[in-house]
Amino acid sequence: QVQLVESGGGLVQAGGSLRLSCAASGSIFMLTVMGWYRQAPGKQRELVADITRLGTTNYAEKGRFTISRDNAKNTVYLQMNSLKPEDTAVYYCHTRSVSGLYFWGQGTQVTVSS
Repeated sequence: QVQLVESGGGLVQAGGSLRLSCAASGSIFMLTVMGWYRQAPGKQRELVADITRLGTTNYAEKGRFTISRDNAKNTVYLQMNSLKPEDTAVYYCHTRSVSGLYFWGQGTQVTVSS
């Protein structure tokens, strides 16, 4: 099995920054893409960014957020700058196996105050 443990969420003022971390354990040799989704109350879960083992990135919105990956540590990061109240959501780490299965972390709350 694959386990994903997120950290780094919290309360921040508008314009502030947070860095989310997600450490993977288990059958990590089977994993390809890793990334982040977010979900606000009453809204669908949406992609924030993801990154392959080779470093290819995909962003829903480039500029304020930066995704990175440390394969040696089996960890993916999301640096979030210039945060806005509309960024408030539960952020979920996710990963995909070579067979196409998705795994999800428990989620970490990010709250941006105005």
